[in-house]
Amino acid sequence: MPTEPATRRIPVRGLTFNIAEAGPADGPLTVLLHGFPETWWSWRHQIGPLAGAGLRVVAPDQRGYGQSSRPEGIAPYHLDRLAEDVIGLADALGQDRFRLVGHDWGGLVAWWAAARFPDRIGRLAILNAPHPDVFGAYARRHPSQALRSFYVGFFQIPGLPEALLRAGDCAALRRALTASSRPGAFSPHDLDLYAAAWRRPGAITAMLNWYRALRLTRDPAPGPIRPPVLVLWGERDTALERGLAGESLRLCEQGAVRDFPQATHWLQHEEPEAVNAALIGFLTASPPAPQT
Repeated sequence: MPTEPATRRIPVRGLTFNIAEAGPADGPLTVLLHGFPETWWSWRHQIGPLAGAGLRVVAPDQRGYGQSSRPEGIAPYHLDRLAEDVIGLADALGQDRFRLVGHDWGGLVAWWAAARFPDRIGRLAILNAPHPDVFGAYARRHPSQALRSFYVGFFQIPGLPEALLRAGDCAALRRALTASSRPGAFSPHDLDLYAAAWRRPGAITAMLNWYRALRLTRDPAPGPIRPPVLVLWGERDTALERGLAGESLRLCEQGAVRDFPQATHWLQHEEPEAVNAALIGFLTASPPAPQT
């Protein structure tokens, strides 16, 4: 594959996923998972460099986003279903083991896929996203984090968040990105591309259903995260406190965190060269020797 991404739609377990892909067809499969409220375009600065390093890079529009399928209701957005999408995508691409990278909600899905399917994932990289089993307890112990997460409660209200987020050509979503990031992180072109995705029928409801499904019952992770983990964290994140990274690492058999003191939640947009170098070094490293 070339280092510039091409897009196509592929069937995955009864749904259709839009994916951007680049890199050699025989390179190690590396799946990049975006978060709210983005699409695969979240990784526009990473796809080419990672592909140039020999990785077969695939960045999907996740379930409910962009040009991928949007099942109705809340249950289809349970975290178990989202993690199963990742495994189904690898199956559809003919790969048993793969590397996984996730940011924001994509990071939660990546954590959960690694927890539930550790034998499928060789390496896990996380950008500004906590392990799903950490967040609730951390927020209860740290009221400042609970205050930062107030919008999650607002998103539970039926209908009203959709109306607010659609108004003025999605002005609130555009502002949410620009107000919480460094100047220039999102160009007008980037925002227009995202707005075109948000305007698709049912898109905003599907995106919000990820949050609404948080209230559904979920079993805790079956054990610690077994694949090697690298956490990259922008310390100026206005939504997620740095302490979540440390708490998440406690649930890993082998993990490390690298802090970016000047970066916000939108780390891969603001520090693309440093993020790319860190990801390439981690994702292309030789597998650890088996323990004796």
